[in-house]
Amino acid sequence: MGPKKKKKSGGSGGKKKLSKAERLRLQKEEEERRLIEEEEARLRAEQEEAERLEKERIVREERERLEAKDQERRGTELAELHSLEENFLSARQWKADYRAHAKWEHYMQCDGSPDPAVPQEINTFMSLWQENKNEDIEFVIKKGNQVLNLIEKLNFLLLDTPPNELIEKVIIQYQESILELQSLLHQKYNEATEHLLKKASTFADSDSGNMDVVIKDKNITFCIWGNLKKNPRFKNHMFCDAENGFDLPKTVATSDVAVRILHTHYDHISPLQLIPKLHLKVQAPESKPELTVLYDMKEEKEEEQKSGEDSSLVIEKESDGRKSAISFKDITKIDPGENEKLEEESDKKLENVSTISGVQVAPLQVATDEKEEEIIGENIVDLHQFTPVGGVYLIDALKLPPQAKQIKGWTMVELLDIGLETYPYPPESEETEDATYPRIGVILRLLDSVIFFEEPMVARWDSAGKQWRTDGISDIKYKMKEKQISFEMDAFYTITLIQDAHLNMPYQSWELRPNGTDELLFTVVTAFAEVQMQIKGNQCMLSSVMVDGSEQLSHLTGKWTSLIDLIIALKKAGVNIFPSDYSYKYVCVNKKVSEHLKTDAVKDEDWSLYMFNGQRAQRLRISETSEAFSEDLAENTEFHSTLYHLIKDFASEEAIEKVKKASCLFIDAISQLLIATRVLTYS
Repeated sequence: MGPKKKKKSGGSGGKKKLSKAERLRLQKEEEERRLIEEEEARLRAEQEEAERLEKERIVREERERLEAKDQERRGTELAELHSLEENFLSARQWKADYRAHAKWEHYMQCDGSPDPAVPQEINTFMSLWQENKNEDIEFVIKKGNQVLNLIEKLNFLLLDTPPNELIEKVIIQYQESILELQSLLHQKYNEATEHLLKKASTFADSDSGNMDVVIKDKNITFCIWGNLKKNPRFKNHMFCDAENGFDLPKTVATSDVAVRILHTHYDHISPLQLIPKLHLKVQAPESKPELTVLYDMKEEKEEEQKSGEDSSLVIEKESDGRKSAISFKDITKIDPGENEKLEEESDKKLENVSTISGVQVAPLQVATDEKEEEIIGENIVDLHQFTPVGGVYLIDALKLPPQAKQIKGWTMVELLDIGLETYPYPPESEETEDATYPRIGVILRLLDSVIFFEEPMVARWDSAGKQWRTDGISDIKYKMKEKQISFEMDAFYTITLIQDAHLNMPYQSWELRPNGTDELLFTVVTAFAEVQMQIKGNQCMLSSVMVDGSEQLSHLTGKWTSLIDLIIALKKAGVNIFPSDYSYKYVCVNKKVSEHLKTDAVKDEDWSLYMFNGQRAQRLRISETSEAFSEDLAENTEFHSTLYHLIKDFASEEAIEKVKKASCLFIDAISQLLIATRVLTYS
């Protein structure tokens, strides 16, 4: 290798070194450029801030203008609202006249049936039936239908009579009558069962030699089996006509025992519902034809302290070994001084008041006094969250009375005057208190007239605690398509099936669609069903209940009735779209409105969202599909004191004319339906 070549220094390819003066010049230019950019950014920020402030000023001034305009016309709107609310006074008067006419019609019929609202008549009816003995089961079932009709009338009176007319004394009277009628009816079922068992041998089955009787009626299914042969091979039995059955422990199957499965298609066991403390008040000042409908949200704590224990009245009645207790505390009465408060300035009048169809009503979500909340223990059914559906199954083991014997041409029978006796199982003995006994198998057929949207819980009645419990029941098996359920229990119990009272809430959607003058179609869509009801005048009709594409409850559809009767029938059938005062605890609650002049569907883009906060109603800028909620006011809209007057801004003259021409009974029916379903809250 040769010697290494030396690198050349300098040349045109080398980087020229800046002088100190050049570096200072460049730094100065960079600093000047930075200062210019900062100044431009500052000026832009100031301009943007000025524009923002100007925009806020314009929005604020516009809002202040709209608020001032809203305040100016509040008095006028309130007066117009009062004139509209006269419909409710007219409807109330019509209902009062109708009740009076119905009472007179009943009196003129003289058919022997009592007026359940008259204590003397209902007491006479019960006393006369109490005296009759040895009635057969068919007669008791027929008479029982009359008793159930009386109970329905009393329940209707409690729900339909305006609260200002329903005083505490009357409430207690009606509730006492209901409990006494229930107790008497099931006492009669027991007497008829005893009468039937005394001649059990005459109903012996040709195959097994044991008694087998099934009687079916619209309100009851009566099944009874008598163990005449005491053959352990026949320890299980299926009542074919009723599709109810049981499987007995061997010790029971070899004893003088009868098994009764008495299925009442109604619930006579659960405690009666209390009349709410917060009554819907309908108040009309004496000097003015005005009406304000609101819920009294006041807690009369001072009166509670003064009255002490005297403020609570308790009714307790025995019904076939099962007690029901009712407590009436501080039934709210109309305060005449309330009218003076209603004459205050308009913003106070509208505070904490919601408006539905031009009707002032209180917030539908009732705050419950924490002190009054019950602590629900383990295995106890919370009847605020759950509800019995499909009636009650009384599954009893009864001692078989001595049967008649044929001796030398004579029919001899030992008569025991001890009444109907239950067969104790497990045996009642201190020595066997901790012992385990074979469980009782049960198969029950569910009613076709009831919808179970989910597999129900099985609960037993605890007569000591007056509550439904889920313990003592095991190995539950469902055949929901066959509408059959089987399980085991450690003793003979009264059974019911429990369903979540709020599984149809919140609603997915709802709609009011007019069909003509004083007619409309009300639709509620839930996660499980679509329910359609028609209103015509003051009458309601169930149009359809669609579940999984098929119609249900055909026995209820197509019949015009009152709204209260329809609500009771739907809840009894398992379709509960009627929130209670406690429902807000179990359902996430929320609010949409469009004009309907024709019977065809409304386009999606025609729907609007409105908000009412208790003092002011406004149309929102957001739509149903907006990603985030905003209270921003829709363009070219104004504030109003009521939802009715807000909608008037966008409604056509034809729509407003329809509202004005609607009958008072029709308006009242819609109002009651909306209050019952609370679609504005539970959707």
